[in-house]
Amino acid sequence: MAFDLRIAVVCSSNQNRSMEAHAVLSKKGFKVRSFGSGNQVKLPGPAQDKPNVYDFGTTYEEMYKDLLSKDKNLYTQNGILHMLDRNRRIKSCPERFQICYEQFDVVFTVEERVYDQVVEELSLRTPVDNTTAHIINIDVQDNHEEATIGAFLICEMALMMAQSSDLDNDIDELLQEFENKA
Repeated sequence: MAFDLRIAVVCSSNQNRSMEAHAVLSKKGFKVRSFGSGNQVKLPGPAQDKPNVYDFGTTYEEMYKDLLSKDKNLYTQNGILHMLDRNRRIKSCPERFQICYEQFDVVFTVEERVYDQVVEELSLRTPVDNTTAHIINIDVQDNHEEATIGAFLICEMALMMAQSSDLDNDIDELLQEFENKA
């Protein structure tokens, strides 16, 4: 089944949470794109204060090979290689929300800071038309297990929205219904 809703999912680095939701939503038949809102792509490193930092546009394949050569055991154990393997099967590289001008019906964010960045970016743009974009934040911790749970919650909300014949009028009720379930 395919849905007409145009969806964006945004996390900080377009690696874990947004990509897990991207995978789940696309399997359900949604038109979905995923993004990061940060200035750079950051992945855990050998220590908390030593992340691996990449520019947006660096391919998931390049990151995979880089981390494989740095410490195969570490990045296999912490699940980063598995995550990058999933990502490279979905799209070639992380994308930055701030440089995409595509229209979306719904933009899901996964943390308050990312929500603020998306709202700020959209408020600075000159409107092309008067199309409404609903921006919804669902807080998701940045770990593999929570990303999976968060992806299913985002998908559940998207399914509710897709079934609405008048999303602009129904959005408040849908959000209330969703919150009452959670």
